[in-house]
Amino acid sequence: MKLLLPFLVSLIVLSPIKAQMNTTDNLVALYEKHKLEELTSRRFTQRQMLAWIQSLESGGTFSAKKVGSSAEGRPVRLYTVGNGETRVLLWSQMHGDEPTATMALIDLLNFFSEAPGHPVSQTIRQNLTLLIIPMINPDGAERFQRRTGQIIDMNRDALRLATPEAQILKQVRDQYKPEFGFNLHDQDPRYTVAQTKEVSAIALLAPAMDEVKTDNAVRVRAKQLSARIVEALNQIIPGHITRYDDTFEPRAFGDNIQKWGTSTILIESGGWPGDPEKMFLRKLNFVALFASFLSIANKDYQKSDVTLYETLPLNGKNRYDLILRRARFKASFSVPPVVVDIGINTEEKTDSITGHLFQMAKIVDIGDLSTFGAFQELECSDVAFDSTEIDMDKELPKNEILDLIERKKNPR
Repeated sequence: MKLLLPFLVSLIVLSPIKAQMNTTDNLVALYEKHKLEELTSRRFTQRQMLAWIQSLESGGTFSAKKVGSSAEGRPVRLYTVGNGETRVLLWSQMHGDEPTATMALIDLLNFFSEAPGHPVSQTIRQNLTLLIIPMINPDGAERFQRRTGQIIDMNRDALRLATPEAQILKQVRDQYKPEFGFNLHDQDPRYTVAQTKEVSAIALLAPAMDEVKTDNAVRVRAKQLSARIVEALNQIIPGHITRYDDTFEPRAFGDNIQKWGTSTILIESGGWPGDPEKMFLRKLNFVALFASFLSIANKDYQKSDVTLYETLPLNGKNRYDLILRRARFKASFSVPPVVVDIGINTEEKTDSITGHLFQMAKIVDIGDLSTFGAFQELECSDVAFDSTEIDMDKELPKNEILDLIERKKNPR
C-alpha cells in the first residue's frame, strides 16, 4: 500500500489537470492568451513570417533548420518542437494563397515559446516530436498565388517530384517517417454543409491511398484522430464541419503520404461570416491541432468513434458572396420583367501600380436562389434593373454595384 500511495496521489493530482487540458474551452483560452498579436492580416510574406518566428526562438522550446530552397531561392525551414517518441509532421501553404493554418502554426510556436511550463506544453513536448513546415511554397506566398514560382501546383507533384518544394516535402517525410501528418489548406469559402445554406468552416479528410479507398491501420488512425477533431470543434462550430471529397488523387501529397505509411489528416479552412481575414478560422485551426496533439500524446484517439468523422456531411457549394434578393429584372425590350435573385461573387485583386487591394465582382447567377445563402444579402424588392446594369459577362468593382443599388433605392 505504501508503494502505491505516491502513484495514487499523482493520479488524483494529474487527472484534473489532464481533464482541464483537453477541454475545448481551455484550448480557446490558450489561443486567446498566446496568439501572435502582430499577425493581423492573412496576407504576409515569408520574410515577415521568418522575422516573427525568429523572435521566438530564444525561448529554446523549438529549433529551426533550413531543409532546402524554393525554385526562386527562398529558404524552406523546418521547426522542431519536443523530443517525444511519436513524430508528427505538419505542412502548410502548399498553395501560396492558403495561409490560414500558417497563422495558427505561428501561434503554436508562440505558445511553446511563452509557456514552456504549461501542462499542455510539457505533455506535448515530452510525448511528441512536432516537425513543422509553416510555408512550403514561399514563392507562391510572395505573390499570394496558388502555384509555385514555376507555375506548378505542387500538390499534384508527389509522383514526378519536378519542383524543389515537392522534393523537400518528400525528403522530410522519408527522413523522419512521422506516424501522423497534417496537410493544411484553405478551401473555397463558399463551400457549404452539403446542399444547405450553412457555411463549411472546416472540412476534414482522411485521404484515400488507392482507388477503392482501402481502410488499413494507417488510414483508420487518421479517421480516429479526425473524430477527435470533430469532438473538439463541435463545441465551437456545431453544424459547420464537413468532409472533403475522398476520391483518390494519385498525384496528391495527402493521398501519397497516407500511402507511404503516415496517418494523414487534411484540414481545409473554409469561410465564416464577418471573417474576411480568417482570424476566427485561425483559432479553429489552433484548437484542432492542439486537441489532436493531446489525443496522440494520451493515445485516447484509439477509443474514438470513427462514425463522427465518417458521417460528416460532404462539402456542397450553395453560397455566394452577395445575393440581391427579389429584384425586378428586364433582360431586353422584347420580354417582360421578372422577379429574380442575383448571385454575385467577388475576387480580391491587386492594383499593379499602387499595390492596393480591391474587390472585383461578377454576376454568376440570376433566378431563384432561395436555396442558396450568402455572406451578404441585400433586399432589392424595390429595385429594378435592366440588361445595361446587370450583365453576367461583365466584371466590375464591387463598390460600383453597391453604389448602383444605393442610387436605385434612394434616387435624388
